[in-house]
Amino acid sequence: MRSALVHDWLVSPIGGSENCLQAIHEIYPSPIYTLLQSQKKLKGSYFEGKEMISSFIQKLPWAKKKYRAYLPLFPYAVERFDLSSYDLILSSSHCAAKGVLSHADQLHLCYCHTPARYAWDFTHDYFRKEGYGKDVAQFFLHSFRTWDVQSSNRVDEFMANSHYVAKRIKKIYRRDAHVIYPPVDTSFFQPGKNKSDYYVTASRLVPYKRVDLIVEAFNLMPDKRLLVIGFGPEENYIRKRAKKNIEFLAHQTKEELRLALQQAKGFVFAAVEDFGIAPLEAMACATPVIGLNRGGLRETLKPHISGVFFEEQSVHSIKDAIFRFEKQEFDPESVRRHAETFSKERFQTEFQQFVESRYAAFQKRRSCTLSY
Repeated sequence: MRSALVHDWLVSPIGGSENCLQAIHEIYPSPIYTLLQSQKKLKGSYFEGKEMISSFIQKLPWAKKKYRAYLPLFPYAVERFDLSSYDLILSSSHCAAKGVLSHADQLHLCYCHTPARYAWDFTHDYFRKEGYGKDVAQFFLHSFRTWDVQSSNRVDEFMANSHYVAKRIKKIYRRDAHVIYPPVDTSFFQPGKNKSDYYVTASRLVPYKRVDLIVEAFNLMPDKRLLVIGFGPEENYIRKRAKKNIEFLAHQTKEELRLALQQAKGFVFAAVEDFGIAPLEAMACATPVIGLNRGGLRETLKPHISGVFFEEQSVHSIKDAIFRFEKQEFDPESVRRHAETFSKERFQTEFQQFVESRYAAFQKRRSCTLSY
């Protein structure tokens, strides 16, 4: 079985989608086709030295920093990949990777992290915040959305990283998806020895993460300390609104992040995420979560076991949840055990079983067709 992997891009620090790609590549060590890559960002990572084939976007000006500006070219770029010699195509897609061309003797399975959120969910807000002209963005996004739906028919079967994403795949692409939760690095994110009297949140500081609301809530609770880990376009805006009980740590190593999660009394999360890997990394460190009862977090947080929910993206709702959180007791071992159900080993087992069962069925159908 000759296989190829397709991933949108590898230009950012390793995150959730890259962890999935690594776990998949460990099962199927295949060439990785990607729109563009940054060897500088991949240095020292699992992907350093792996066989990769990039598109022409790799050579365009400022592509590694402003790659989303080339969104209108993504469909053309991904369709130029010649995958005709492979039996199995595995795409890891949150944008255009699923749109590669294949023929009738190939099986294409897509692990969909999300249909492109900036094309469907956050069209107006995303491009306005990024500084693009709204009218120009709408024009190109209209074309991209048309292609996005059409190219979904090139996928033989979808996998989704949550039931929340499976619902979005059904709504946008009119396709069913088999849910396989992403891997959490439970071997790295382990419980620590001591807890400190502070809360933590960690994410890129962009509008939809709503870190501004978390900061505003803690502004109203000056006796409670909050640690904000992350950086992004909203960093200066949020910093200016924060009071003295709130500390910012922009660039943290993975080890420093783990230490902050291990020592925190709680992890606060206010975004509507497709899955949300950060809360589970906190749980793996035996730190319970105070999170929004929407999106993928509804599937990963167990009330009274691994944290508490709040119902609205509002300062009052977050503040109320913190007070409720402090009235409860959480068993660190139970929090940790819950996180272990999302381990890398579990992901690889489920992923391989799905792929091999679908490939066996595909080969059987192909043999029946050839026999006529």
